[in-house]
Amino acid sequence: MAGAMSRNPIDPRAPCVVGVAARTWHPDEVDDRGAPEPLAMWEEVARAAAADSTRPAVLEALDSIQIVYCQTCQYDDAVMRLSSRLGIEPRHRHYSGIGGTTTQQLVNATAEGMLRGELDVALITSAEALATQRAYKKRGERFPYSFRPAEKRPYPWESPPDPIETAHDVLQAWLTFAVFDNARRAHLGVGLDAYRAAIGRMLAPMTEVAAANPHAWFRVRRDAADIVDARPENRMVGYPYTKYMVAVMDVDMAAALIVATHERADALGIPPDRRVYLRGWCGANDPVLVAEHPDLGSSPAMAAASTEALARAGAGVDDVGHFDLYSCFPSSLHFAADALRMDPADPRGLTVTGGLAYHGGPASGYLTHSIAAMVERLRADAGALGLVSGVGMHMTKHVFGVYSSEPRAVTPPSTVPPPAQTPVVATHEGEATVAAYSVVHDREGGPARAVLVCDLPDGGRTYATLTDVDVCKRAEEEELVGAAVELETERVDGVFGPGTANRARKRD
Repeated sequence: MAGAMSRNPIDPRAPCVVGVAARTWHPDEVDDRGAPEPLAMWEEVARAAAADSTRPAVLEALDSIQIVYCQTCQYDDAVMRLSSRLGIEPRHRHYSGIGGTTTQQLVNATAEGMLRGELDVALITSAEALATQRAYKKRGERFPYSFRPAEKRPYPWESPPDPIETAHDVLQAWLTFAVFDNARRAHLGVGLDAYRAAIGRMLAPMTEVAAANPHAWFRVRRDAADIVDARPENRMVGYPYTKYMVAVMDVDMAAALIVATHERADALGIPPDRRVYLRGWCGANDPVLVAEHPDLGSSPAMAAASTEALARAGAGVDDVGHFDLYSCFPSSLHFAADALRMDPADPRGLTVTGGLAYHGGPASGYLTHSIAAMVERLRADAGALGLVSGVGMHMTKHVFGVYSSEPRAVTPPSTVPPPAQTPVVATHEGEATVAAYSVVHDREGGPARAVLVCDLPDGGRTYATLTDVDVCKRAEEEELVGAAVELETERVDGVFGPGTANRARKRD
C-alpha cells in the first residue's frame, strides 16, 4: 500500500469533503413555533458538520463561508450574520443565487479555487423553514426572524419569466417537466398507461429509501399503484403526474458541507476515513424556454455534462456504485438515466436520500442534503464512486459531481458548448402540430385545460392553450403528440399583465 501511494502521490490541493451534517425538523417533533429561523439552522448544521469531521476547531480555519439562497426569509447580510454566530471572519463570503444545481455548483467553484491555491477550507450550507412559515401564514401570523433587510429585495431571477410563456401560463415546474415527459413517451412510442405505470415502478423504490432515512420528510413506503392512482389525496396535478410524483418544497431542513484541500485536512488532523474527494464535475445548459429545446424528449446538456464529469473522474457509469439523481419530477430522472444510458430501474438505485418527492426538496438547498448523504454512503463503502446530479430552472441548468473516498489526480472540466435552440414565436394563426403537451388539473383533480408546445410549418415553435375538456380527457387516454391543431390568437390577462396567446382547436 505504501508503495502504491508513493507511485501515485495525492495532489495536496485535491478538494475533499471532510464534514457533513443534515437535520430535519419534522412536524411531530416541534411545538407550535415550529422550526427555528434559518440563521439558527445554519449555525447548528455548521457546528454539526465540524463535529462530524472529528475536529470541531475546523471552523476556526474557514477561509470561506457560502450560503445557498434561502427562500424562507432574507437577511440584511446572511453570511456576515452566520460568521458572527460562529465567531470567525472568513476572507471569502458568498450568498448564492437560486436553482436546483446551486450546491454542487458551489462545490465545483470551491474545488477550482482550491486547485488554484485561492481557498483551503470552506463551509457550504443551506436551510429552509418553509413548512413553519406556511403554518404561521395559515394562522394569520408572520414568521419571526432576526436581521431583516431595510428594504424588500427583488427575487433573483436568472432568466426573468418570458412574456411568451407567461401569456400561456407556462410557469409552474410541475407543468413544464410533465411536458418533457410526455414528449419522451411519444418519442419512445410507449402507451400512456404503460408509461405512467413505469413511473410508479421507478419511484416506488425511492420511497423505501426515504422510509429508512431519518431526515426524510415523508418516511412512508408506497408501492407503484399507490403513487400512480389518482384519487382525492393523490390528485392528478399535470398529466402524467400525481401529487406523489412531484417534489415537496414546504419542508423544514438544513444541511452543511465542509470542504478542504487534502493538505489542509492533513494539517488539521482530520482522519482519512472522514474524507470524500470530488473526483470529477461538470455543468452545462439546455435552452431556457421549454419550446426552444430542439428535442423535447431528451437533454443533450445532461449527456455532455455527465460524460465530462465521469471522464474527469476516470470512470464510466458502470463503475459508479451509488447515485443521487435530481428527482424534482420523473422527467428529470428519465432524462438523466437516458443521458447516462442507464435503465431507470437500475438495481443500484437512483437516490441515497429518497428524492425530492419523499425526502423533500427544500428550495435551492436539496443538493446540500444529497451530497451530505452521498458522503456518508461513500465513507461506508470505501473506494466506491458516487454520482450526484442537479437540475435548475425548467430543465435548463444541469450539473454532475463524482465523489469517492479514494483520491486521484483531479482537473477542472472542459467547457460544454452552448446549446442549439429552436426559434419560438409568440403567436401563430393557422395549422400546427402538437410536439408535446400536458393536461392541467384543477384542485378537485379534474382536467381543466391542456398546454401545448406546437411545431409550425416554418420549423419554429409556439405555445397554445386547449380548453375543450373532452379533448383534454382523451389526451390522457390517447396520444396527442403529432395531432394537427388549428391556432387562433387572442388577448389574455397573464400573471404579469396583459399579453397575446394562442388558443388551440384539435382538427378532425
